[in-house]
Amino acid sequence: MIRLEQISKTYPGSDQPAVRNLNLVINESEFCTFVGPSGCGKTTILRMINQLDSPDTGQVRVGGVLLSGSNIIQVRRHIGFVMQSAALFPHRTVSQNIATVPRLCGWDKARTRHRIDELVDLMSLDRRLLQRYPHELSGGQQGRVAIARALAADPPILLMDEPFAAIDPIVRDKLQGELLEIQQRLKKTIVLVTHDINEALRLGDKIAIFRQGGELVQFAPPDEILAHPASDFVRQFIGPEANLRRLERLRVADVPRYDVRLMTQRGTPITATFSQIDSDFGLVLDDDHRPVRWQSLATQDAEQVPQTIGPDDSLRYACNQLLTAPAGLLVRTDALGRYCGVLSLALLNQVLHRHGEQHTYD
Repeated sequence: MIRLEQISKTYPGSDQPAVRNLNLVINESEFCTFVGPSGCGKTTILRMINQLDSPDTGQVRVGGVLLSGSNIIQVRRHIGFVMQSAALFPHRTVSQNIATVPRLCGWDKARTRHRIDELVDLMSLDRRLLQRYPHELSGGQQGRVAIARALAADPPILLMDEPFAAIDPIVRDKLQGELLEIQQRLKKTIVLVTHDINEALRLGDKIAIFRQGGELVQFAPPDEILAHPASDFVRQFIGPEANLRRLERLRVADVPRYDVRLMTQRGTPITATFSQIDSDFGLVLDDDHRPVRWQSLATQDAEQVPQTIGPDDSLRYACNQLLTAPAGLLVRTDALGRYCGVLSLALLNQVLHRHGEQHTYD
């Protein structure tokens, strides 16, 4: 979808390039995050994709079309752009801001109103806000309106330049989650610039890490970057908790199922369906297959009530819970609280090694 070929850019008066010999391919429907320190060329690359700036050397192609020589206005109408701090037009209402590109494209009023209604629902905006002006909105509301405006003409590409940087952490976390949900539905090609490695890891299918002078040092999926940083610069940039960040991205459902010895409340053994984990404890299930208690196999003493965990919980959360879990095991349950296996620290370790080996041989 987006191809950058030997791109370089140096601004007048600068003694080093903003971008240097960049080759990068972003596939259709891919969510790519650009991350790195200030002055490493992230925003410059975004501007060159949107033809707000031109490379000194090299070529930019979008959808196979070479941008140099193309109609810039037509190019931009097929690319949504979310700028820093929302950058809404202060003299226009929310409705008028969202309608900006559809009106430039010549849409009639009925089609524009219908599209605004769609985007209000998509972005969970209160319809009462449509006649307000940007200064009357909270930071989170402005962020939602900015994304709605960028999506208004249904462009295949969405460029986002630190869209959540000026928003408080709680609202930022919520907007990031909503953006991921929107991407699952719309399958846009998204490029998002950020200084926050945690934001980059959470959002990106692939992450491009840059250093000063516009040098690309690694471009890979998040787990590959965390498991196999390409250099000391990348290792220092992602910080000292790489494995915990890998666990944050994985879910309990990603772990192969293992059982312990199971029994009914009457003491009757239950045949385990999957491979068993060696343990000095058995798990007692009720008639609905819900966990009741741990049972010592040596003394037959009743132990503590099991700690449970659901399939969508992160493995980082599971790791934290395992530190105090009875028998050193968490009991996996489904949405109805029924037993679905167990989880141990050893299994988490296996998952990390398995994913690391996959990236080594890919």
